[in-house]
Amino acid sequence: MTLAPQPFNRKEQILTAAAALAVGAAFFALWFWLLPGWLGFRVETAGAARWRWLAAIPSVLGFAAALRCVWDFGWTGRGTPAPFAPPQRLVVKGFYRYVRNPMYLGFAAGWIGLWVIFGHANLAVIAAVAAVALGIDLFVLFYEEPTLRRKFGNDYQEYCANVRRWWPRLRGWPQS
Repeated sequence: MTLAPQPFNRKEQILTAAAALAVGAAFFALWFWLLPGWLGFRVETAGAARWRWLAAIPSVLGFAAALRCVWDFGWTGRGTPAPFAPPQRLVVKGFYRYVRNPMYLGFAAGWIGLWVIFGHANLAVIAAVAAVALGIDLFVLFYEEPTLRRKFGNDYQEYCANVRRWWPRLRGWPQS
């Protein structure tokens, strides 16, 4: 398997990492700051709602994991999470050694934590979230994975054979 680092220009690597962080910051701004207000989320601090703040732990950890993945896309993969500027190298480090889609899982953990904190669970929102999750799964199955297979060939095939799509490994894949 040829996952060994290719020669790179340090300036180019720094620029792509910065671009990845800019794209990641835009995603975080949209999903973390704007969307809760648009959906009418509000913080409840009285009575039984106080325990909900414990959900900040998985929320922060999930968003931190997603941010680390954004960094890995820029620094290692020399690209961004956006399909118009994808990584140029297969990223198989950090959380990607445990699961193929850690960025999505990090965002999901972050959003579930926020959902618990803000306490807006109703049937319509649950249905919308299920539809979004299904849409993401279909996007991964029918766009991302075929695109990565074409771009990275046997390296990606070996990665898929060793690292599951949604369910993390207990130990990181020790790629060669």
